[in-house]
Parts: sequence; structure tokens; C-alpha cells
Amino acid sequence: MDITIDVEDYKLNIRAAGIMIHNGKILVHRNINSNHYALIGGRVEIGENSADTIQREIKEELGKDIEIIGYISTIENFFEMKGSKYHEIMFVHKIEFTDEEDKKIEYTMKNVEGKEHLQYEWIELE
Repeated sequence: MDITIDVEDYKLNIRAAGIMIHNGKILVHRNINSNHYALIGGRVEIGENSADTIQREIKEELGKDIEIIGYISTIENFFEMKGSKYHEIMFVHKIEFTDEEDKKIEYTMKNVEGKEHLQYEWIELE
């Protein structure tokens, strides 16, 4: 069960995300029906640590294995989406694909879970 808790008029999310950089680009995901990007990852499940979360999420969403190569930061976000207010705490890890062929990927990837609205793009760090 994802750690999302309703508190008064907010939703508290605990999320884990990964930063993967290749050839001056960062891998992010985007809902094709919106105009914003997000770091790849997802919500932490109860009893799961953030490193395990990001590994699970990448495997579920892209069908790829990753390794955690460092811890970057904890970020706190406040935002509104679809009429709900969110307070999000996100643990950010530096990650890499484990497979040497996957490390060469530079194209837009599709979600393998069947979520056609999600795609994974490399965007310039600048």
C-alpha cells in the first residue's frame, strides 16, 4: 500500500525518485496529457525503503533493472493537482541502468505497465 495519507485538506505523499544522467541529458517522465515533467519514480509502500522503491518502480514502469549509486537529497514539495492539495516528501537517489545495452538508450521509452499516457524522455540538463 502506497504511503499517501489524507490530512485535513491535504494529501501527504512519500515518494522516491531517481536521477539518471546520460550524455548531458536527464531521464524524466511526462503524462502526455499535461505540460509538466517529473523525476522518474513513485510512491513508497508501507514497510519499504526509498532505495527499494525506486528499483521496484523502474522495474514496473520500464521493465529495466537499476542500481543506486548515491543519495542526492530529500525534497519537500507543495502543489495542487486535479483539485487536491499535496504535501510531498521525496527521497532522491542517483541511479544507473545495470545492463550495458540499457545504458546506451537515448530514445523516448513507453510505460510497460500499460499506462499509455506516460512516457519517459531524455531532456537536456540545461
